[in-house]
Amino acid sequence: TRMVDLSIEAGINIFDTANVYSSGVSEEMLGKALGSRRQDVLIATKVYNTTTTGPNDLGTSRNAIMREVEGSLKRLGTDYIDLYQVHNFDVTTPLEETLRALDDLVRQGKVRYIGLSNFAGWEIAKADGVAKVMGAERFISSQSYYSLVGRELEREIIPAAMDLGLGTFIWSPLAGGFLSGKYTHDGEAEGRRTKFDYPQLDRNQGFEVIDVLRQIAEEKDASVAQIALAWLLHKPGVTSAIVGARKEEQLIDNLGAVDIALSDEEMAQLDEVSALRPEYPGNLPPLRRGESLLTRFAD
Repeated sequence: TRMVDLSIEAGINIFDTANVYSSGVSEEMLGKALGSRRQDVLIATKVYNTTTTGPNDLGTSRNAIMREVEGSLKRLGTDYIDLYQVHNFDVTTPLEETLRALDDLVRQGKVRYIGLSNFAGWEIAKADGVAKVMGAERFISSQSYYSLVGRELEREIIPAAMDLGLGTFIWSPLAGGFLSGKYTHDGEAEGRRTKFDYPQLDRNQGFEVIDVLRQIAEEKDASVAQIALAWLLHKPGVTSAIVGARKEEQLIDNLGAVDIALSDEEMAQLDEVSALRPEYPGNLPPLRRGESLLTRFAD
């Protein structure tokens, strides 16, 4: 409750959870912590994964969605969910079925808006196209992993979200704590998640990133985590970063990132040290006016 209090006092207006976080206890505790302030904030939760093992439990079929939304509403102690997100792309259920079920929830008033999470760029585009054709509720947000040591979404996901007008929620912006400032070339601090060993990262490049973060942090009298979060908040297409602090001091430190302004030079330093290796087709050389690939290769 104290963590929720600190967040609201700092201006945070949305809380993200999921039906499976701590087997549903996360939703229960969030609902209790918000109490009478529920109307003052937005609640985002998710559907797809499940803690049960029945053959019809996993995924985003109509059956699963209708069952799971009732469970989330009960645990949260509310009669509506502001943002209901599909946690993963379901390859076993037609998008039309998923979208129709979500559209029904919006029409019933149980859900205000719908979002998606962990979708590839083409899956985001397909989902939006199918919804348009059906005349169904469209996804308004994409929740994805993004950090200084995990910039893959810049290839397809961010461009798709920006083109379609989707907001973005960034999860694990500190790469599971790797960018918290506790990690150095000499050794890794205790306490990083081990049961869910993700996101994976290139530690050699990661430590180079941390070196630059540390340098900028010292110059600004800030923490390494604050600079890592500030970099993310400066990036095009980023709407919001989700922080999952476990301790009060961590939350207070994370919240300070919004007050940090990074110069173009500092952004360039961080962009350079964390740069992705170009991939096809993004690594094709640009054509000059009047030139074609056929004439280039012929030469």
